[in-house]
Amino acid sequence: MPDSLDRMAAQRFESDVYANRLQRAAQEATKAGVTGLVITPGYDLRYLTGSRAQTFERLTALVVPASGRPTVVAPRMELAALQDSAIGDLAIPISDWVDGENPYELVRAALGAAGTVAVTESMPALHLLPLAELIQTVPVLATGVLRRLRMVKDASEIDALRKAGAAIDRVHALVPELLTPGRTEAQVAADIAEAIVAEGHSEVAFIIVGSGPHGADPHHECSDRELQAGDIVVVDIGGSYEPGYNSDSTRTYSIGEPDPEVAQRISILERAQQAAVQAARPGVTAESVDAAARRVLTEAGMGEAFVHRTGHGIGLSVHEEPYIVEGNDLVLEPGMAFSIEPGVYFPGQWGARIEDIVVVTENGCESVNSRPHGLTVVPSRG
Repeated sequence: MPDSLDRMAAQRFESDVYANRLQRAAQEATKAGVTGLVITPGYDLRYLTGSRAQTFERLTALVVPASGRPTVVAPRMELAALQDSAIGDLAIPISDWVDGENPYELVRAALGAAGTVAVTESMPALHLLPLAELIQTVPVLATGVLRRLRMVKDASEIDALRKAGAAIDRVHALVPELLTPGRTEAQVAADIAEAIVAEGHSEVAFIIVGSGPHGADPHHECSDRELQAGDIVVVDIGGSYEPGYNSDSTRTYSIGEPDPEVAQRISILERAQQAAVQAARPGVTAESVDAAARRVLTEAGMGEAFVHRTGHGIGLSVHEEPYIVEGNDLVLEPGMAFSIEPGVYFPGQWGARIEDIVVVTENGCESVNSRPHGLTVVPSRG
């Protein structure tokens, strides 16, 4: 009985969370001066309702008018799938339709008034063009309207990110045992994929195993290259953890004792990563966090080896706002979550990257990852 009561309480809490998001979305639509939002399947629909509906040639859309009650427009044959979300829990009205009827007329009716309409960026042209023709205006993107909502995580989202972070930490704890000379990057990646699911993720999002010269390619995935004694190995991994929030963490390993100069450079990278973590707090800009990491590497003569931004936002999507990059003057607020992942890359030789996911708090930031940051030396065996 207690377990049943706990599940019921969790369901009520989820419903309250989604009801609040829908209300805030309507308020943001009003502030933006749009008549309403039309959200087709994708991350925005999942954020607002928890629905994992997919996009097909038949239109499914959540319509959130700036004034009035949200409505779902959906094919009758898809109704059962939609009920397994807050759409069912909140009893959101559904305007269903069957083949031969015009679903875009239902969208126009649900909006309730003429004017500028904002649509999710994932809306296919297959649906965007007929809707634009019917309402006789080109819709704008809802990205700006929903941007702040998705950037500032609520308590339930932060809790999900913590659980995802702890799960991927458990996977990294297993990695040293997998890095045996003679094994291929692909074999290591396959074992990591199994571990990601075994440690609680619902699916694997990505796996990078970059050994030796492959570590100098920031977006290398894996290959048939065999690990060798002396290799520096970049392992960047992540997955989706229910209810769909992502982990993303990178650590760098050495098979056998590293060259002293390499070890020194990676220790400087560790200082750069920690400098950026310490710089992340409310009231500072995203670009200032990037600058904190970049400054350490530049002063050590490795500025040109750092070829990408310091971080990206994370949530339902692995990459979303805010982006921690030069030129982004966005002021950080409590609840914003993003990676801090400086790296250094020496083409043809080796590379290294260190990454945590952090959440901005009232007076600093909290890392959801706790594995050691320095170079992990794996005994050369095989």
